[in-house]
Amino acid sequence: MTRVLIAGLGNMGRSHALAHHHHPEAEIVGLVNRSPVDLPEELRGYPVFATFEEGMAASPDLVVIATYTDSHADYACRAMEAGAHVFVEKPLAMTVADAVRVVETAARTRRKLVVGYILRHHPSWMRLIEEARGLGGPYVFRLNLNQQSRGEEWETHKALMQTTSPIVDCGVHYVDVMCQITDAAPVRVNGMGLRLTDEIPADMYNYGQFQVIFADGSVGWYEAGWGPMMSETAFFVKDIVSPNGAVSITEGNKGASSDIDGHTKVGGILVHTPGGDRSIEMPDEPGHQELCDAEQAFMLRAIAEDTDLTRHMSDAVSSLAICLAADESIRTGRPVSLEETEE
Repeated sequence: MTRVLIAGLGNMGRSHALAHHHHPEAEIVGLVNRSPVDLPEELRGYPVFATFEEGMAASPDLVVIATYTDSHADYACRAMEAGAHVFVEKPLAMTVADAVRVVETAARTRRKLVVGYILRHHPSWMRLIEEARGLGGPYVFRLNLNQQSRGEEWETHKALMQTTSPIVDCGVHYVDVMCQITDAAPVRVNGMGLRLTDEIPADMYNYGQFQVIFADGSVGWYEAGWGPMMSETAFFVKDIVSPNGAVSITEGNKGASSDIDGHTKVGGILVHTPGGDRSIEMPDEPGHQELCDAEQAFMLRAIAEDTDLTRHMSDAVSSLAICLAADESIRTGRPVSLEETEE
């Protein structure tokens, strides 16, 4: 039985806690949240700690970190130094140096480290990546996720933007998809963004887009915006184009752009080649909670089976590096070379 501590009880933390509550090989030893929180009935019987230090005193075997990004690296390293394995929500860290520090700590302490890239556990996205790789590169990646948030959702986004921009928070998911398809190193990133509201910090922007060039010639575009001003038109574009055709998500009825389940839903995939088109239906897709269940089941298997997570960890650093380079480009107004970083 794996003793589990969950730190951070926002939307993702609650879902991860529910996953472990229902898993037969997990035992929750505590929940951590710095302020009082209204929990689902299933979670109300567990000890709730106000600080990470109090939670770690429960001697967990696994720590699930779903706090704000600025605490991810320190919490992850402290947990692994104390002997616990770690599941940490994306983004892995605020800087590439901190992300590398977390990965190096995992290697040195021989602890398992899994980053919350939820699309890696979604059968439809796995199929999308397989079909794109089957076409062969180089690729054009056209991906976006804009969210017209208001009310409570907008409050959540504003809280996130105290530390993390939309293109970093959401972008790491989709850049990870790019990296899994091309397998090539990123070379250069160019970004642009705009602060569309005075409700966020003066040095933050709530809309951004960037272009990334890979060593194999592949090029990628990603766009993300948050807020009540965002358009619902074309908020979900997922196209991968190659010399031999294209693979696209075709699900048209995505619902509201703020709907979490809609962000991962595929519905259908269209594979286009010069010889004709092929549609792939994806019925009975997992919802948000089922995907969190799958993530935590993978984490527990990785511990039990001593899974080699080297590629998983290096991919997490690479995707974060691209998104942080895009953020730097937006703030400086200049392209950012990643070749020097690689060296």
